[in-house]
Amino acid sequence: MTSNAHTVEKIGGTSMSRSNELLRSLFLKEGEDPYNRIFVVSAYGGITDLLLENKKTGEPGVYARFSTASNDLEWSEALNNVMTAMNEAHRKVLDASADIREADDFVRERIEGARSCLIDLQRLCSYGHFRLSQHMGIIRELLSGLGESHSAYVTTLLLRRAGANARFVDLSGWRDEREVTLEERFEQGMRDVDVTCELPIVTGYAQCTEGLMSLYDRGYSEVTFSRIAAQTGASEAIIHKEFHLSSADPKLVGLENVRKLGHTNYDVADQLSNMGMEAIHPSAAKTLRQSNIPLRVTNAFEPADPGTLIDDAPADESQVEIVTALDVVALEVFEQDMVGVKGYDATILQSLTRHRVSIVAKSSNANAITHYVDAPLKRVRRVENDITSEYATASVTARGLSVVAVIGRDLTGLKALGRGLAALDEEGIAPIAVQQGPRNVDIQFVTTREDADAAVRALHKALIGEEMSEKNGKPRLVA
Repeated sequence: MTSNAHTVEKIGGTSMSRSNELLRSLFLKEGEDPYNRIFVVSAYGGITDLLLENKKTGEPGVYARFSTASNDLEWSEALNNVMTAMNEAHRKVLDASADIREADDFVRERIEGARSCLIDLQRLCSYGHFRLSQHMGIIRELLSGLGESHSAYVTTLLLRRAGANARFVDLSGWRDEREVTLEERFEQGMRDVDVTCELPIVTGYAQCTEGLMSLYDRGYSEVTFSRIAAQTGASEAIIHKEFHLSSADPKLVGLENVRKLGHTNYDVADQLSNMGMEAIHPSAAKTLRQSNIPLRVTNAFEPADPGTLIDDAPADESQVEIVTALDVVALEVFEQDMVGVKGYDATILQSLTRHRVSIVAKSSNANAITHYVDAPLKRVRRVENDITSEYATASVTARGLSVVAVIGRDLTGLKALGRGLAALDEEGIAPIAVQQGPRNVDIQFVTTREDADAAVRALHKALIGEEMSEKNGKPRLVA
């Protein structure tokens, strides 16, 4: 790949659905060179949910229906729904009838190819020697790649129609019989690309022997983005979202009360990932950090604003940067005879790992261990069953709570814990648990789910709003 100093930029699914709005404000800015940029794109909003399962509600998509269906009617109809949704998505983006027809043909070829593959696999597995369960990981990979291939292809059509020398770079491995690693897939896809005069539009999914879905599940597009940035030696990695990275959810505390972060570091980005905010997948952040590539998070629809820069620079001064909340399930294991006995925690962790349950926070004392986890209650119940089977006399409980986190690069000397508790007390909120680690980058207040929103407002006002008022006379608005 021929390269000068270039950036690698990712666009999320919600923003991709409005990519026609971004044509002149992001892709082809007036008076600016459109090249020396590599764009990595997600599927259009909602498409991956239809292909796999709804990320928030768990409603089954094609993948989930195929894995449980006794015949091909249910999953095949779900695949038809994906085709309809894809066609509707690119009709909102493309204007030229020739481009729409070309996009329709692309969708039809990919969807029908996938359908044929699933039918053949279903037929093969009707014989006793083959087990469908052994192939489901590969099927998940196949289906995932359909969404990103579609959005990348359509974006290439859109840019070419506007006069850009755009190039569709399909890393999905469609009809590719070669076995390649992730690094090899990138190298082959970008081999003869000249970013000085071409605008590569790259699929967020990359097929490889490692299996992106098995390693990173729905975070694969950010991993692709970060690995391309590292492998091509990008000067900066940029994520374009539909909002700014700000001090709290504006819907909770009011747009007039939040501030854009502007500058933070990878420690904070990791804490945000832990709290489900997904500024960037932690594995992607690790890749960029180790490659000394700064990350910028911008609002895709405010192109004049530089957004928030994330690097390894320490804070100029101690401050709280963000307050956020996440609904969790508190999984508590109480055993009177636990004290002094080793092995309880290891058994719990093994079960959580086996059922792919994400740990947000943890606390323990002499005879109780509590993990605050981010997972559907159904999955947590499986962990409960494992632990109960192993420790018959233990009391295992699970209940829905919220973790409200106060996060900053350096909280030293702010007395944020005490001030936070006082702010919650003024609002009549009694936290169920509180913890602060020695790194001084976050404080976690565990509350009922009913109190979480009010806790965010109270903590933001006390730890960020009052500080902004003292320094600036008034809160700084998000640009």
